[in-house]
Amino acid sequence: MGIDRGSSRLGIEDVYRAESRRVLATLIRLLGDFDLAEEALQDAFAAAVEHWPVEGTPANPRSWLISTGRFKAIDRLRKTRREVAGEVDVPLELSDTEDYDVVDDRLRLIFTCCHPALNPDAQVAMTLREVCGLTTEQVAAAFLTTAPTLAQRIVRAKSKIKGAKIPYEVPAGSELSERLASVLHVVYLVFNQGYFTRADLATEAIRLGRLIVVLLPEAEAIGLLALMLLHDARRATRTTAAGGGELIPLEEQDRSQWNRAQIQEGVPLVERALTSRGFGPYTLQAAIAALHAEAPTSAATDWPQIVGLYDVLLRADQSAVIELNRAAAVAMRDGPEHGLTLIDAILARGDLEEYHLAHAARADLLRRLGRKSEARDAYGRALALTMEEPERRLIERRLQEL
Repeated sequence: MGIDRGSSRLGIEDVYRAESRRVLATLIRLLGDFDLAEEALQDAFAAAVEHWPVEGTPANPRSWLISTGRFKAIDRLRKTRREVAGEVDVPLELSDTEDYDVVDDRLRLIFTCCHPALNPDAQVAMTLREVCGLTTEQVAAAFLTTAPTLAQRIVRAKSKIKGAKIPYEVPAGSELSERLASVLHVVYLVFNQGYFTRADLATEAIRLGRLIVVLLPEAEAIGLLALMLLHDARRATRTTAAGGGELIPLEEQDRSQWNRAQIQEGVPLVERALTSRGFGPYTLQAAIAALHAEAPTSAATDWPQIVGLYDVLLRADQSAVIELNRAAAVAMRDGPEHGLTLIDAILARGDLEEYHLAHAARADLLRRLGRKSEARDAYGRALALTMEEPERRLIERRLQEL
């Protein structure tokens, strides 16, 4: 294996940031055990800290780390006389010529962490910890829980993977579509977790989305990446202050501050997904977001086309939340009284009664119609149900204005 002793070699920290998740994914495949692979990863980087400053950075750092980590793991097993039969199938003789550079290992890791046999919270936690490389403390903060509690959740998930013999593989055939939907759902949950105040989580979700599109360019994977990019493009204008402040409604946002690079990346992805076979709800939502992103003002938005897209989306996903969003678009197209009629019908049948945005949307339409007393009551109901501070501050301001 060649060694690069030139001045351009990467530092070990740079290699860790760029390669550690790839190395871990391959070590899990080779060793068949999450914990053993994580120990091997740490051992490999410890060896790198010892050898690279003296010998130079290898020409292929990833292969060096995988090979070293695998040898260290087998050495650890031999020394401890660990019984691995039925648990970890690790060949004790290795080939020096084996190709370790297998990009599919990252995809295998994603599908394993998002396996439907795992609890949904465990799927997100495993993805953030094992695929994204966040620390246990960082993942715990995202879940608003303690690090020991989160660590136990991850331990249980790993035990479930081992005990249920969940295969470390990318599903094939008809199973792929269903399993991919689970993976995309987890990625979108990560994105939404960071929607207001955790930009790092939104960034990780977009990174994951890009990785999935590179490795598995299915229509809905492309659509989800586009959707996240187009939503995240408005991050700087979503609240009055970074990481807090008051929520700024879409129609009041300064569109000159939207991230044009993300929009220019997202819109072609929407077009690519729409021309692919098998697109679904993520792609349709991304198409709606693209229309918002390309409109110079709220008034100039193509509301008829947005309503039409919501019609198609409702046929694909009979969701009361989508129905609510369609009602808001109808209000922009036909007038607030038409949207209000639709929202009242949703609430009358008992749907979204505990959903703060339904009451906030209803209050906003009542405000526009001049029905101030009813608007105050609706805003009060929304405020009682709202958890996010930026949304609370907007509703409180609306109440003061009334």
